[in-house]
Amino acid sequence: MRFLDYFTGDQPVISFEIYPPQTQGGMRALKARIVPNLLKLNPSYMTVTYGAGGSTRAKTLEIASLIQNEFGLTAACHLTCVGSSRTDIDDILKTIRTKGIRNIVALRGDPPRGEDTFVPAKDGFAYGNELVAHIRSTEPKGDGFGLAVAGYPEKHLEAPDFDTDIANLKRKVESGGDIVITQLFYNNDYFFRFVDRVRAANITAPVVPGLMPILSAGQIQRIASLCGSEIPRDLQDQLNGAVDDEDKAMKVGIDQCIAQATELLEQGVPGIHFYVLNKSIHMRRIISALPL
Repeated sequence: MRFLDYFTGDQPVISFEIYPPQTQGGMRALKARIVPNLLKLNPSYMTVTYGAGGSTRAKTLEIASLIQNEFGLTAACHLTCVGSSRTDIDDILKTIRTKGIRNIVALRGDPPRGEDTFVPAKDGFAYGNELVAHIRSTEPKGDGFGLAVAGYPEKHLEAPDFDTDIANLKRKVESGGDIVITQLFYNNDYFFRFVDRVRAANITAPVVPGLMPILSAGQIQRIASLCGSEIPRDLQDQLNGAVDDEDKAMKVGIDQCIAQATELLEQGVPGIHFYVLNKSIHMRRIISALPL
């Protein structure tokens, strides 16, 4: 099944994102425990990210293939423009297709660590819409990929204003993006205003909110600062009181995520994509508490 196939009914689509571990022990744990435990929560599909600069590309494909071909759940690979020429992209697409995977999260990607600006590879792509258009242009007739593209409820850090950011999103969708998955956010008002802007621009693709449950006060500060996401004052105050207590911080994060996801579901979002940080215990608590 492709992404859009999941968004044809009235039930919200729940999906998870995981990342390739850096160690062999982490890979073993992912295969033996984390993925099986997440599958017990009945997601519709799972996406698998890249490391910086495509450094975990082989592991990304290995994990996505495991999810789809051994566990029988639809999987999607991330694919970015970082460090890849058109020939490189074509080779990756062939490998993805060989693995039987038919869904891709197509992204420009962030600049490599230590660099402030994105520089495309020689004969590569500078923007996400170019990558999407290229994927569509190289597909066999009748056997296209499901393509997800990224949206930014609080605006992409590099965009000068929301109008520019929405125009960029429209180009990605018009180039062939099927659904929009958003970057993490902690204030639902930003998401609702973002959807209003998207619809006003005549973008009709499903917009799926992306949520990252907080597991650590320090970790979420770093992640939020990197992507420009605001942590609401009341949530920040709770996290400040849990800096030295990981269990307390996790409880704050779980309670916050349940409340945030519940409001989104009650407002009729088409689904929620959870950035699960390669853990399952917190997701079991969150999913069990949602009005699904």
